[in-house]
Amino acid sequence: MAGTALVVLLACASVAQAGNQKEEAMADSVRLALANAIKDARPPKPVFRDEASRQRYQRWLATMSERLKRKIPDEQSRTEFLEAAWYESSRAGLDPGLVLGLIQVESAYRKYAVSMVGARGYMQVMPFWAKVIGDNDRSKLFHMQTNLRYGCSILRMYIDMEKGNLYLALGRYNGSRGKPKYPNAVLGAWKKWEFHE
Repeated sequence: MAGTALVVLLACASVAQAGNQKEEAMADSVRLALANAIKDARPPKPVFRDEASRQRYQRWLATMSERLKRKIPDEQSRTEFLEAAWYESSRAGLDPGLVLGLIQVESAYRKYAVSMVGARGYMQVMPFWAKVIGDNDRSKLFHMQTNLRYGCSILRMYIDMEKGNLYLALGRYNGSRGKPKYPNAVLGAWKKWEFHE
């Protein structure tokens, strides 16, 4: 009896609180752009325009690593996660702090989180995206960089669809467009992950 209760408790602990992203009707050009963004297999290695940019990135990495220590205790895993998060968010034209705030709300930094509606990984990407813009391999949504790449690319698409309105784009990302709870939670979490020098 106690063993069964423990299994149920552990199963519930890994369920994320993500909403139900909707499969959007999109132009072929948007679908192709997203598919090309996902296919790009380059590793998350940052390129800096000057030494000052590289130093700012190093300070960001040290600051975020300290903030994330409780959620991802292993230093190497934490560093790899932050490097990938910075790379993928920057690549998509997103503030890395926004992406970290979204991940906090979506999965609480759990790589293998699965929501009640089936969204997967850090950024709680719905499996239909693997078919729409990927190679139909849903298991890849648990791969750190792949999950971050999908999530950042999808969020960028929604921001563009909403003409820069982040509130509506976040609602669309979560499948709760027009409802305040989710966008407000992400915007609040973003404050924790903002980087100020």
